[in-house]
Amino acid sequence: MNVSLQQLKVFVAVARERSFTRAAREFDLTQSAVSRCVRELEDAVELKLFDRTTRQVELTHAGASLERRIGRLLDEIDLTLREERAAYDGHTGVVVLASNPVLSSSWVAQGLARCASAFPELIVSVKDQPQSSVLASVEQGEVDFGVVSVAEPLSADQLHAQVVFTTPLHVVMPPAHPLARQASVAWSALQEWALVTLNADAGMRAALELAFSAHGLKRRPVQELGHVAAVSRMVELGIGVGVLPVGGYWPAPAASLVSRPLVPEINLTTLLVHRRNRSLRPNAAAAWAQFAALADPLPVSPRDIPRKELHDGN
Repeated sequence: MNVSLQQLKVFVAVARERSFTRAAREFDLTQSAVSRCVRELEDAVELKLFDRTTRQVELTHAGASLERRIGRLLDEIDLTLREERAAYDGHTGVVVLASNPVLSSSWVAQGLARCASAFPELIVSVKDQPQSSVLASVEQGEVDFGVVSVAEPLSADQLHAQVVFTTPLHVVMPPAHPLARQASVAWSALQEWALVTLNADAGMRAALELAFSAHGLKRRPVQELGHVAAVSRMVELGIGVGVLPVGGYWPAPAASLVSRPLVPEINLTTLLVHRRNRSLRPNAAAAWAQFAALADPLPVSPRDIPRKELHDGN
């Protein structure tokens, strides 16, 4: 069966107008050209679609059924093409971003505000996901790009990453806590205290494992929670001391608490990631640029940058 999109469009126009002449006007064709187009369609589908008289054009039962179904399909095709054109306009359409929930409540929200201000017709939709799911969604093309925080280099060869900022880990406690008397706190000093921190969804588990391993600390039970506010509340209630990334782009600990940098310094590096060897759509690239513009103005030392970034030269 050889049926063209033009034939279907002409058929739907004739069915809607009940006139070959008016349909011809719509397509800037002659009446005979429209008649020939419909006749070729009828031959291709082996169905009579119209009953023609000298005064009127009426759909047959087969024609009425086909018109309803083809009309819906043509509307769907038209909508799809409009959405794709909008996506490639660069400043309209929908962009989907995946992020861990903690960053969604802080830095990502700032990026969304920048996008809304710069491109009012661009919709950036955020999917809150555990960090491993963020990477999987980016690799599988389910989202345009993602935001993750890592303590060590990414191992995914399918991803391109751009560093946006780094944040040092601090110990968080009430002002009267013994550790609060120090300007900085050694990792080894945490050995005797119960710890409360963010869970693997925010990349903290890997950071703590790195710190414990690097400084010869024993692995131990750690309270892991999904939000900074939950960590702060447990610390306020004396359940343990907190270990959190503390900086302008992460949610701040509760005002009743103080923080001290942990030494030697271990950072969480926050990255924008998208699929390697696949260009972002123009509207996604425009959104990426707005998020990248929120990058830390301070220079990032080479030891803070995942190795892939050094290789890519970005």
